[in-house]
Amino acid sequence: MRMYYFYFLAFLLLSSASWANTSPAQLASVFNDTHQVEHYLVSEKYDGVRAIWDGMQLITRRGNLIYAPPWFTEKLPNTYLDGELWVDYGQFEFVSGLARQPNGNDEDWLKVKYMIFDMPKVSGVFAERYKKYMHLVSVLKQPHIQAVQQQSFASRAQLDDYFDKVVARGGEGIMLHLATATHLAGRSPQLLKYKPYSDAEAVVIGYSEGKGKYQGKTGALIVRNLDDGIEFRVGSGLTDALRAKPPKIGTVITYRYQDKTKYNKPRFARFLRVREIF
Repeated sequence: MRMYYFYFLAFLLLSSASWANTSPAQLASVFNDTHQVEHYLVSEKYDGVRAIWDGMQLITRRGNLIYAPPWFTEKLPNTYLDGELWVDYGQFEFVSGLARQPNGNDEDWLKVKYMIFDMPKVSGVFAERYKKYMHLVSVLKQPHIQAVQQQSFASRAQLDDYFDKVVARGGEGIMLHLATATHLAGRSPQLLKYKPYSDAEAVVIGYSEGKGKYQGKTGALIVRNLDDGIEFRVGSGLTDALRAKPPKIGTVITYRYQDKTKYNKPRFARFLRVREIF
């Protein structure tokens, strides 16, 4: 029995490593003033759950199964698709929880749209892949399967005007995809995100005690950045429920910030959410 368990664990580790090496997920870099906007196709950035269709099932970019009902995916083709499960603005927690439920009900899934924004394994540059996924969605004729619309802009002023409109209606920001780029798995300089704030991830290493109305509760999380090891506190954005029962030590959180101090600490850090590992 022990030997079987050992082989089973080895199989899981090898499978995970294999997925990490073959995953088509493309990750965005950050947009800045050096990028020439006229070379990019631009779309809204949807704050949902990243979902890759591998031809048989929906999975996260880490290779974990998304528990979509059969009717949700039955019309999808036998080819890789990349997209976002999205409900509406401010509904990330809802769709994140639903995607992890083995027995999620149809009533909830009827609220979800699969927003396709790439076909990773199809040949051609992004401008060509865009036309192909637009055609695919038009042929499928499924209300819950949508194509993410791409636009082009001739100037930074036009781009910023579009960006402001997206943010004003509750959007998270925009994505810029180099029109002439072939697909590149992993962190890519050809795919850019442009948001009204920066965000990052940190691990919870402790707590500071609350004061005043938060006496007896958590005042702030003491966290350590995953990328540079900088330690700091995050109190803004914590709900009363989280202050009463904060994320456990070792939990990874996502936070937002405006810029950094001369000591490289995030300025105006604000808690966004616990990062779900699934």
